[in-house]
Amino acid sequence: MSKVETFRRLHRGRTPDDPLVLPGPWDAASARIFVEAGFRALATPSAGVAASLGHEDGATPADEMFAAVARIVRAVDVPVSADVEGGYGLAPKELVERLLETGAVGCNLEDSDGGVLKDPREHADWLAQVRYAAGDRLFVNARIDTFLRGVHEPEQAIHRAALYVAAGADCVYPIDAPASVLPLLRSGIQGPMNVFAKVGEGPSPTELGELGATRVTFGPGLQRRATAALREITAEVR
Repeated sequence: MSKVETFRRLHRGRTPDDPLVLPGPWDAASARIFVEAGFRALATPSAGVAASLGHEDGATPADEMFAAVARIVRAVDVPVSADVEGGYGLAPKELVERLLETGAVGCNLEDSDGGVLKDPREHADWLAQVRYAAGDRLFVNARIDTFLRGVHEPEQAIHRAALYVAAGADCVYPIDAPASVLPLLRSGIQGPMNVFAKVGEGPSPTELGELGATRVTFGPGLQRRATAALREITAEVR
């Protein structure tokens, strides 16, 4: 079985108390630690990788991001999905080729640019082109940025989700959706739903699963927690 099919199967048949939990490695060393802990797949966070490369979130050059993802993929034997933000302006075919060259089995693709939401139908058309270029070789997680951009009506997220699923997205990700609206989103969204968890606070992954999450990711939370721990260690050394 290919890694991408293994990754797809990890999303199927999840019970509410057992969502797929995907830690976010920012380099090869952190990826190995997560796999040693028993996680069966990983999902890179663009902000965490950017920090490890010395860039601000959203400012990583495409070549550097793809190279970082490739290093993470080479370091472990489990499936790795890559957050490639808005696709770096690449045509769908080139974006897919670059992702496959890294060895990634999936990708996050967001629907806002420069803090502004994209037109949902135009974005759905673009996702359909990505799906066509990828065939079954990539698991596409379509991020929905409505809550992140101040649009708090769940119906708007559900509308976008329907368009993206129809375009071929394997999973949708209403980032920053409040826990209180997750059951409503779950009732209106077809297929797997990714939910963002805050490290050390808020609902646990299990609780998020019970609210409707198929899978749980942490964005750059783990990288930032590790950075905070390193600051404490450094203070002790001094």
